[in-house]
Amino acid sequence: MAGPSNDSNPDHPSIWLCHQINRDVPEAPAWMTGFEAETLARLAGTRRQEFLTSRWLLRQSLAQTSDQAPECCLPVDGRPNRAVYPEGHYLSLSHSRGLCAVGTDTYQLGIDIEPSQRRPDWVAVARRWFSPIEQEWLFRADDPFNFLKVWTLKEAWLKATDRGIAGNLQTLEVRNQFELYGDQPDQTWLASCFYVEGFLVTLVYRGRDQGGPGSWPGITLLEPPPDDYNLALAGTQEASWEPMFHRVIRSKR
Repeated sequence: MAGPSNDSNPDHPSIWLCHQINRDVPEAPAWMTGFEAETLARLAGTRRQEFLTSRWLLRQSLAQTSDQAPECCLPVDGRPNRAVYPEGHYLSLSHSRGLCAVGTDTYQLGIDIEPSQRRPDWVAVARRWFSPIEQEWLFRADDPFNFLKVWTLKEAWLKATDRGIAGNLQTLEVRNQFELYGDQPDQTWLASCFYVEGFLVTLVYRGRDQGGPGSWPGITLLEPPPDDYNLALAGTQEASWEPMFHRVIRSKR
């Protein structure tokens, strides 16, 4: 199957990535909302830099998707899962170890990223939180990279369906060969997983009721934020990426 285009298309979901810079600013940029500025003031070190980068990338992704100026783009306060302006845009945010990712679409979606070399105590996690079907094939394969794919799928699914982890990890079941089954029978959901810049990047999003997986989401690596985090429209960079899988999430009966 052909991989995703790097071109933004407002009719399809898009993934926007950037590497965070390890530089702080003494005060919140003027484009931040009061809520964002107050949140930033409570943060320090890596968490402060992650927050600065993520709020910059949210506006850059909305601008590049909608052709609006970045300074006009505005995510909601709190969990930034949609845009105040431009209206009708949904957002999802994830960041980990220096990489920030934002998903944009006109339908609900969720994104999650994990460093591909991360080696958690995945067997204990799977035994506690995963279904017997998931445990059987994961333990037989004995591959922590498979576990990371499953984990990012579940995280992205819960973000897309607006639920927390507690009590909900088994609402998406990941079977052998990454066959996916969810508990949302009234909606069409799709999942795409990529290897990008040493990370797993997984997007779960609403389908267009076309009965199949359709096109891959677009994926774009933007230049890192400038030192002062100004909102000049960011350019793109060459990214090292590989599509992993693209699936319809079937209804779990």
